Amino acid sequence: MATYRTAATLISSDGTRTQGTVALFSEPGRKGGNPPWAGDFRPANDAVEIGKNAVGKSFALELPDGSTGKVVVQSLKSGKGGATLALMGEDAPPF
Repeated sequence: MATYRTAATLISSDGTRTQGTVALFSEPGRKGGNPPWAGDFRPANDAVEIGKNAVGKSFALELPDGSTGKVVVQSLKSGKGGATLALMGEDAPPF
């Protein structure tokens, strides 16, 4: 399983960009398809309200090297450290 942590930008369909940190992981590939991947995204600014309405929606995830991947928000977790979005990759891993 590969893991990757870095700064990232979550981009909504209307072009809204949310800066944050992402921790991504992938599992070994299966025959004839892209390896499954997922991760967590933590917004850098607590003032940014992604909200529960993000769950189930697709976003683009942009990494510092310019690579992007499509993700779906699986859940929203809130705690002392702020909000964390659980992501599921939709295409080839961008890392």
